[in-house]
Amino acid sequence: MTAEQKNNLRQFKQYITNSLYPSHVLDHMREWISREDVEQIKSEEKRGVTAGAEMFFECLLKLEDSAWFTGFLDGLHASGYTGLEVAIKDWDFSKIESLADDRKLLERIAPSLSQNIKPEEIALFLRKDNCLLNVQNEEICKITEQRGNTAGALYLLECLLRSDKENWPTIFRMALEETNCPVDTIKLWSHEPENGKSSSEAPENEENECGSIEMCFQEDGESMDMSAADGAVSRLPDEPPGMDVEPPVLHLREYQKELAQPTFGGANTIICAPTGSGKTIVALEITERHLKQNSGSKKMVVFLTTKVPVCEQQYQLFKKHFEPSGYNVVGLYGETADATPRGKLIEKSDIVVLTAQILVNCLDDGSIPSLSVFTLLIFDECHNTARRHPYNVMMSRYLDIRLGRCAPTLPQVVGLTASVGVGSAKNVTEAISYICHICANLDVTIISTVQKNVAELEHFIYRPKKYFEQVHKRVNDHFKDDISEIMAKVEGMARKIHPIDELSNIKNREHGTQKYEQWIVDVQKRCRTLQLKDKNEESRLCRSLFSLTEVLRKYNDALIINEDARTKDAVAYLEKFFNDIKNAGFDALEQQLTKMFEDKKQKLNKCMQEEAEQNENPKLESLTFILTEEYRINPQTRTLLFVKTRALANALKTWIEETEVLQFLKPDILIGRGKRDQKTGMTLPSQESVLKTFKEKDDINILIATSVADEGIDIASCNLVLLYEYVGNVIKMIQVRGRGRAQGSKCYLITSKVELIEKERINLLHEELMNEAIQKLQEMDQKKFLQMIHEDQQKEKAARDFEKVKPQRQLQQGSRILRCGKCKVFACNIDDIRVIQGSHHVVKDETFPERYETKPHGKPVSYDGFCKKSKLFCKQCMHDWGIIASYATLDNLPVIKIESFVVENSSNKEQRCFRKWRDVDFAMKEFSVVEMSKNNEDHTGADGMI
Repeated sequence: MTAEQKNNLRQFKQYITNSLYPSHVLDHMREWISREDVEQIKSEEKRGVTAGAEMFFECLLKLEDSAWFTGFLDGLHASGYTGLEVAIKDWDFSKIESLADDRKLLERIAPSLSQNIKPEEIALFLRKDNCLLNVQNEEICKITEQRGNTAGALYLLECLLRSDKENWPTIFRMALEETNCPVDTIKLWSHEPENGKSSSEAPENEENECGSIEMCFQEDGESMDMSAADGAVSRLPDEPPGMDVEPPVLHLREYQKELAQPTFGGANTIICAPTGSGKTIVALEITERHLKQNSGSKKMVVFLTTKVPVCEQQYQLFKKHFEPSGYNVVGLYGETADATPRGKLIEKSDIVVLTAQILVNCLDDGSIPSLSVFTLLIFDECHNTARRHPYNVMMSRYLDIRLGRCAPTLPQVVGLTASVGVGSAKNVTEAISYICHICANLDVTIISTVQKNVAELEHFIYRPKKYFEQVHKRVNDHFKDDISEIMAKVEGMARKIHPIDELSNIKNREHGTQKYEQWIVDVQKRCRTLQLKDKNEESRLCRSLFSLTEVLRKYNDALIINEDARTKDAVAYLEKFFNDIKNAGFDALEQQLTKMFEDKKQKLNKCMQEEAEQNENPKLESLTFILTEEYRINPQTRTLLFVKTRALANALKTWIEETEVLQFLKPDILIGRGKRDQKTGMTLPSQESVLKTFKEKDDINILIATSVADEGIDIASCNLVLLYEYVGNVIKMIQVRGRGRAQGSKCYLITSKVELIEKERINLLHEELMNEAIQKLQEMDQKKFLQMIHEDQQKEKAARDFEKVKPQRQLQQGSRILRCGKCKVFACNIDDIRVIQGSHHVVKDETFPERYETKPHGKPVSYDGFCKKSKLFCKQCMHDWGIIASYATLDNLPVIKIESFVVENSSNKEQRCFRKWRDVDFAMKEFSVVEMSKNNEDHTGADGMI
């Protein structure tokens, strides 16, 4: 083997070690590899396939006999690794690299797939098309026979994750279809088409989605391929680097160098620069300089994000830039982080990209002993470092260490943001105080902004023109009249059962408003804890009030939809709700409520017809005019349309698709991943697929998004931002405005509310206030600034210390039971609840299955080591109690949510409601696998239908 071939092999090491099972090839290499080395490699492979492959690879590179390379290729061919064989012969790994997205998706959904596929049948199908090796097919059958379907399926999926065959994603889908797998399982593999292959209603507030999950495709100025000629960073080619490819070199613009400069001396710094200015490129430069410092000690950099999709994007960016230089880059986010030995991974890394909550969890469980193990912390969107946000939780620990008597060396802190905000400041002094507080929380001593190179910054960063479009409401809203009439009747029915007006202090509650929503939620909560001597009558009364208040909530939702969208969409929303009722318990009262709606259907249909002919929503008329005009002027326009709720996002998408004059538009939606109103959001692969299509292709030219997209999303060619009744604070205003960065971009606020326009004008004043306050802080005497920071930190530390010594809330003793939150039937004893990972609550009671029914889960996804299997409902009234899931080695675990129940003290019969498990005032036992296994075995037969 030549030196050049050995060098090439080193360059492509990751593709070889991520595909090869060394034990499959070793028998063909015994002429060159000693028996002792063979045994060591096999032993290492048992501990980890990739580790074994890396040992095998290093062993190969030490061989001196020139014939071994030909023998290695022959061994690959004989073992069935024909994809690797061809790639190495041609030194072209592009086909194997093209499988990266499919591997990523398969890894993410493997827990769900493993519960729903037939491994032996699928393995046979895959083997016919050479997607599995003969030995792998035999091992899958053996494992399935000895350890069961799930174990066999997991090994099958592991083999696919390491397959070197270009066609395995397509063949795998065909196998799922041919072996009659459930439709939902096939859909899991179909979520994100990639080049024709498989890969992987309250206002939305997605900012702190954990783990999560979930929205950013990097800003143009912050991506690895900055479109401007100046200040660009060389992009790695799509194929893996060959011998002639050097590690990427950063070329910063002058204003980017100015932003980074204060950090080079080790100062804790906030970098505040407009969206699209390339703050992530600046972060790469800071990280690179930091890692190259020759201080004699190991450097370890952490890049923190608030959202899972942002984390994944930044991980790929850091990995692409630093791994060619030999640095180990690790990404920890979402579901994949739960099953990994996080402490060990971090310990062996140079750069870790992860969501803030995961780092907090690692500090809590001791897998990371202290923040002092790191040398640089970079906070993306650092303006979130306040109150109970994970950023602030982490920095509180940092400051407690630093302000202690014997503080160890702590990491440098760098924050990135487009806007630090001003809180509720009314003048410059208050704005300075607010910004100082953020700086104190981050232990920052410098705010870096562009001051010398403003002209260059303005050349590259375009600020969209802002327009305010105030529209009128419908002059005649017959739908609102008809629905309000029904609501008045339902309210009257509720008052006959109980004086509901006395249950809440909220007044001035007009139908179709958020104020009414607050009132009815408050009433419903209080109705759940009403108590009577006659328990049967209590159950009947509470169930009736629950049904009545729930119907009022849905009617109110429909009025809100009607105000912002079409009557047709509001009617469809109600129809779905009442159909769901019919498919559930559907008692006499629910039948009566459904009949009231159906009796109004003729009038409601007439309202829909009137709207279609002559009474269109003025907001939609205004939106139609803006869209048609902007696309007439520029047919290549790309639009981001922001809305408050998921229901409105779906309604506007349908409206666009059904409106003849807007047929030229290609809409799609982007919503969060969390659960809202019993419905889960988009999966991470779906979010990424939509964003990628919008960014790179012409299949979508208008994206309707909730707040999940207002930070970090990058579409440089997006030139129209529409805010549809969508206004936040000054930080949100700057972030949302920054979504459109193409030359000639426009930003419209479309609203019928004068107060929203006024709020946005105030945001513009707050932006000026923020800029003035930052300038004054930069001009302030450094000693005075540091003194302000120190005083704030001491004040906050004193408050934290007080909380530590303050008597903790005592969990109440005594027996308690859970009753259904709708019908008050007994559910379980608190003593039978077990807590997993501090947040998941399962019931250990062999009689519990007698009190619930199950239905298939619409989205059987996995999370925190759980795999959802079915939905859990009260057998008496079909109220949603939670899910049935598998966890570890256990199947059919009932996982319940406290919001669905009423807690009753067995001693004094007092009843209480809790929204979150963290709010409860009683203690529960920790989960034990041994205990649950015994319980599971005892009643699996009785519960076999789950």
